[in-house]
Amino acid sequence: MSEIIPPVPRIETELAPVEVFLARPAHRHRYWLHLLLLLLTFGTTMLVGTRLELNFLQGKPIFSFGEDLIPLFPIHTVWHEPRLILLGLPFSLSLMAILLSHEMGHYVYCLRYGIYATLPYFIPAPTLIGTMGAFIRIKSPIRNRTALFDVGIAGPIAGFLVATIVLLFSLPMSRVSLFEGDIVFGYPLMFHLFHWFLWGNAMPLDHMLLHPMAIAAWVGMFATALNLLPGGQLDGGHIVYAVFPRAHRYITVLTIGILIPMAWLSPSWILWAGLIAISGFRHPPVPAWPDLPPNRRLLACVALLMLLLTFIPNLPRVR
Repeated sequence: MSEIIPPVPRIETELAPVEVFLARPAHRHRYWLHLLLLLLTFGTTMLVGTRLELNFLQGKPIFSFGEDLIPLFPIHTVWHEPRLILLGLPFSLSLMAILLSHEMGHYVYCLRYGIYATLPYFIPAPTLIGTMGAFIRIKSPIRNRTALFDVGIAGPIAGFLVATIVLLFSLPMSRVSLFEGDIVFGYPLMFHLFHWFLWGNAMPLDHMLLHPMAIAAWVGMFATALNLLPGGQLDGGHIVYAVFPRAHRYITVLTIGILIPMAWLSPSWILWAGLIAISGFRHPPVPAWPDLPPNRRLLACVALLMLLLTFIPNLPRVR
């Protein structure tokens, strides 16, 4: 007698995608360094703000250099009258708030997605604005395109909003200039829109003496536009990679190709085109799955609108 063994049923299994979480590296924040750079940058922007405010109160072109060895650093004046340093507070606080909000926008979203990033590093420097900006360093991989997009766009949105608020309060405090300055400014569309709303055609923007806080707003708009340029490792490059990963390299090349001919408006665009090229045509890889949500693609259009509102074709140049 033979026993009939029933066939073993075939079981089909489907493997679910597995998300791999990488352990954050051991780290220690060097709070003393961040604080030191913050205080030094606050000091250098205060000195520049003092010179800008003195020029504004005296009706001089805003970027008149005075008699000090370092342009716009009234060290000699402040040494003899220390109380004058307080004149630099409006410019310094406005500029530092714009830069800090931009970097903290990135930092907060890094925390939200579990990405290890440093606190902002400020860069004090003897420049026309007393600093070379600020940055954070991201030291762990970004797990998906949504995180990359959100981290990339959060900084420009935060900086743009604060710069707009500063502009709203400071542009009405500006007045007609009685002298022609040595430096010719170009203005972003946001300045033209606010100026038209306040004065229409009664007072040409090119003939205005900007309040130092409005200069800080101008710097904030300029920084927003630079960061939103679609290419390389800029914020705009991160946004492009999140939306169109395969097109990032080609859009970077196109951006550089557009900036180079703009050198006839301002030679500085050659420098910025070179910096985008140096930052890299290749973007650090980010997993293609899952796809970017539709609402992020809509938000990418907001980033493009911010770029159009803050872009300055005619960068400052010596008359």
